[in-house]
Amino acid sequence: MPSLNRIACAVAMFGCLSSAFAADSAAGLIKNAKGTATVERSSGKLPVRAGMEVLASDRIVTAGDGSVGIMLRDETMLSVGPNSSVSLDKFAFDPATHDGVLNASVKRGTMAVISGKLSKKSPDAVKFSTPSAILGVRGTEFVIDAGQGSEEAK
Repeated sequence: MPSLNRIACAVAMFGCLSSAFAADSAAGLIKNAKGTATVERSSGKLPVRAGMEVLASDRIVTAGDGSVGIMLRDETMLSVGPNSSVSLDKFAFDPATHDGVLNASVKRGTMAVISGKLSKKSPDAVKFSTPSAILGVRGTEFVIDAGQGSEEAK
């Protein structure tokens, strides 16, 4: 019969594994937020706050006074400007190999990008789109301005 210490140790290890898997489902974190901004996901609209997880299917929407800074797991930094709508369409990242994919859409407004490990290893795996263009990443820092754009239903 297993001892209580072994059972407690196994339960603790399972808990650590569970939280590690939960953390891996997040594409990144909100590092800072100013003004009015929301995260839209399948569960509804949530007010943006620093420390909040960003999922691979989230849309970040800012008002005229809003801005949001996001750090993705591959160390890509995204800065969403005022009056913007940005969707993280697809994100996957393997921290051991730096393989993965990043696809995001700027529906309206602006977003500044400092690329991370994904684009350094596999530039073809990173794409940003606007209502009128698809951008492949070949540099490390750039700004996307989609103008007023046309907000499509998600």
